[in-house]
Amino acid sequence: MAAVLLEAGVAVATVLVLLFQGAALWLARQMPGLEPPAEEPPATAAEPVSVVIAARDEESDLPATLDALLAQDHPSLEVVVVEGGSRDGTRRAVESYLPRVRLVDEPPLPEGWVGKNWACWTGALATTAPWLLFLDADVRLAPSAVRTTLAWARREGAALASIAPRVEMQGFWERTILPFYVQMVLTYFRAPHVNRDSSRTAMANGQYWLVRRSDYLRLGGHEAVREKVLEDVAIARRFRSAGLRLRLAWAPELAVTRMYRDRHEMFEGLLKNIHDTEFSAVRQAALLVGLVGLFWLPLAVLPIGLLLSSPWITALGAVLYLALFGKHVLFARAVGAPAAYGLLFPVAVGFYVVAVVTSIARGLARGTVTWKGRAYPVAGARAPKR
Repeated sequence: MAAVLLEAGVAVATVLVLLFQGAALWLARQMPGLEPPAEEPPATAAEPVSVVIAARDEESDLPATLDALLAQDHPSLEVVVVEGGSRDGTRRAVESYLPRVRLVDEPPLPEGWVGKNWACWTGALATTAPWLLFLDADVRLAPSAVRTTLAWARREGAALASIAPRVEMQGFWERTILPFYVQMVLTYFRAPHVNRDSSRTAMANGQYWLVRRSDYLRLGGHEAVREKVLEDVAIARRFRSAGLRLRLAWAPELAVTRMYRDRHEMFEGLLKNIHDTEFSAVRQAALLVGLVGLFWLPLAVLPIGLLLSSPWITALGAVLYLALFGKHVLFARAVGAPAAYGLLFPVAVGFYVVAVVTSIARGLARGTVTWKGRAYPVAGARAPKR
């Protein structure tokens, strides 16, 4: 009787795991793509766009980003870089592009603000174009990127339009972790549902998002989410609540970024996204259980089946191995990593598990979220340590 119950329990768990893995693949297939147009539209159809870049310690990435912006075929483009007290040569890098690029010095960070939000808000108020493009300093654009996304936003009637760039991966840790990261974002936020006007799902990609200035200011812009580390998601949710249209697309031919350059930077970046500044032990614990239950425990089914000499459990375990490893190989290939790195997904899960456990420990200890040399308390809008 015990053996029957065990086999039944394993069968039910297997179905649930397969449904979750299948849902991730289904969401990936639903994700719309945005490509450069085959023909150029008339230049007279273009509206002015102000590009705002919050730059702190971006000496190595910013020049390539600015070169790509200055090569855009959009006829009316203003580029503003808000320099946030960098400790490297970021300021000198921007000055080499004057006057084609405007340099704005970030005022002293007020109490309760996250640095990036303060820089973006400062930059937005320093511009006047009817469209604002918030761009990360490490995102390199194809020449038609701004023109294409603006035309897409206008065609779709979107107040906020965002794209996901191709993630450039170099080295073992980037190729192992980042395909799993992309999958986590896709499934956690149900990203394709952003494009359904009837859906409550809301997110944007802070690396590249285009917004109508009038709507941005009316809803409070970055000032309204001043204490949020995940400001892009928070702003998108405000737009959704106001009944405004959101659009999100995968655009590997329009933009590319290298998100992290070493394992430490990647860990702190992912930890920042997991933790945010509003800690929830329940949410983090649920994420931890999900990671272990959906990605690690299923790998134990096959060894258990072999140990118990159970053909049924062994067969289920084999199915789970094929499904899990096959799925992660597909994701690795889809985002540009060598397929073999998909076989290392248990390592990526372990990386996330360590990050979540660290997040829980810091939250319970009332620790901080650290990024770009600034530390933010986890309990909301309190003064960051400089």
